[in-house]
Amino acid sequence: MPELNATPVTFKCKICGGDIVNNFLVGSCVCAHCGNKWALEDMIPDYEKYSNIISNINEANEAVSHNPTVVSLERAKSLLNFAVEESEELDGVIASDLAKMSRDEITKIDRMQSYMKGMNFFEKQDYQSALNEFEKIPGYKNTDELKEQCKVKVAKQNKTNRVLEVTMGMLFPAMLCIVLKIAFDVSFAILIPLFLVISAVLGFFIYRGGTPASVIKLVSVLSIGPFLLFLIIKYGIHILFFKLCKLIFKYIIQMIKYCLVESKN
Repeated sequence: MPELNATPVTFKCKICGGDIVNNFLVGSCVCAHCGNKWALEDMIPDYEKYSNIISNINEANEAVSHNPTVVSLERAKSLLNFAVEESEELDGVIASDLAKMSRDEITKIDRMQSYMKGMNFFEKQDYQSALNEFEKIPGYKNTDELKEQCKVKVAKQNKTNRVLEVTMGMLFPAMLCIVLKIAFDVSFAILIPLFLVISAVLGFFIYRGGTPASVIKLVSVLSIGPFLLFLIIKYGIHILFFKLCKLIFKYIIQMIKYCLVESKN
């Protein structure tokens, strides 16, 4: 974190009459014209009433100057908030400058926190969360470049997720067709078109997203339990695996044949 900014006030140099700049961190006053320095205690009336505020600002700066962490940044913000509260209880230019300095540093820490959170999300490949944090601090360090990288990554993840979600949506029509075949011996000539139509409809709603997509995915997942229970009751656990594999394999072969015939037609 950069060193806290020195704050100009209305005091004048004792030698040349130039404006005095108070550097509350190093504890000195410097003439902006001739460069002469004095201790803050010698230049600021009633220095003691500001000493605790200055101490909090100094401690906050130390907390974030070297390898800042989430904990140290929060600690620094707490100290600066105390400095703001104490400064607002006092009158005068010095108190106003101290309050402004503290608010400015809180803003800097907020930006630093957003950057650190964004980098943490980025390293964990949670690119959407990283993008949300980087968009809070445009122009800060390399955030503009990182935002573009996140957008590319998010688009790629969304495309992959859509494929997985559409595939998940096919579970329900697949299980439905298997149950119809086992329970009622429905012809493959009916089951395959039924599967394709239902899958297409569900896939469309899943692709569009929203509440219907969430409901479809939830139903697909929840239907797995009753489906497996039905198979266990029908065949018994000892032959369930072989029966299911045989049925699925036969189902896939029939679907391939059906698709080839339809493509020729």
